[in-house]
Amino acid sequence: MKTRFEVISRDDDRDLVNDPIIKEAGEIIKNGGLVAFPTETVYGLGGDALNPESSRKIYAAKGRPSDNPLIVHIADLKDLPKIVSYIPESAKILAEHFWPGPLTMIFQKSDAVPLETTGGLSTVAVRFPSDTIAQALIKASGGYIAAPSANTSGRPSPTTGRYVLEDMDGRIEMILDGGSCDIGLESTIVDLTEDIPVILRPGYITEEMLQDIFDEVKIDQTILSAASGIAPKAPGMKYRHYAPKGDLTIIAGDTDKVVSYINHELSQLDADDKKVGIIATDETIERYGDCDKKSVGKRTDEAMIARRLYEILREFDDEEIEVIFAESFDCSGMGQAIMNRLLKAAGHKVINV
Repeated sequence: MKTRFEVISRDDDRDLVNDPIIKEAGEIIKNGGLVAFPTETVYGLGGDALNPESSRKIYAAKGRPSDNPLIVHIADLKDLPKIVSYIPESAKILAEHFWPGPLTMIFQKSDAVPLETTGGLSTVAVRFPSDTIAQALIKASGGYIAAPSANTSGRPSPTTGRYVLEDMDGRIEMILDGGSCDIGLESTIVDLTEDIPVILRPGYITEEMLQDIFDEVKIDQTILSAASGIAPKAPGMKYRHYAPKGDLTIIAGDTDKVVSYINHELSQLDADDKKVGIIATDETIERYGDCDKKSVGKRTDEAMIARRLYEILREFDDEEIEVIFAESFDCSGMGQAIMNRLLKAAGHKVINV
């Protein structure tokens, strides 16, 4: 299969819904094909959410386990009742605050959604993205796109079109390149099938934001742990994700001790002629020895850290880095989402110093 790579402009005055490339991409999805596209979080790999064969193609293209649910993307709130059996009041409140945006909600599914899309579950994950290209494609394709991140399973999610091409070239019909994603981490996922909302995956919409709205919010116990012995109710809960090709370890503790430990390991690995990478911050980057060191930004700028994390992991892959050390981050606010992704990328390998 030859994969077409099409650059789409985001000019405010463009009618994206009627853009010829968007319309053609929509037809590909209507006909059972796959199209990768940008969102405000990461690039998605889209197929017709109501076509079981399309969902099977998504799993095959990614090499993704078929019990790992897909997220259904909509571009109009009026389309929600067709795919869910019940809309709780909590969902209406969240939609008012955060849709369109980087929030995924889990509902009881309707019969319109095939089990192939939901990983065999009776629930369905739904998101209304704010990205204008994503919205136009969803409308052009019939209103319902199932889309996990557009990477081969386990690798860092792509935040630019070129990394989608790296993973998906020859596997799908088309890639829509809309430039870099604004957020850089996948959406927050909240389960609304219980009495109290439960965060299953942290993201840009933080626990603190949700607590401002609801009297009580629960956190799934696996978010910052290695536990994975349960059936995943949402993407990213069970399997290792976001992993670079190099061996990644997180070093946690006092900053001076972290820097000292990494520099000691660096000298040992340098003697063994290993290619080493370090994920640091602006505050510490110059304290490390001679290696491929990259800063995710200032510790106070969590949005920048989130936007840079996957990009850095991909860059290390490009540079064939064999061993990677990453500084740890606070687990409050958006830091919870950053650490969730970093822990999964490292296979929960953490050294406390």
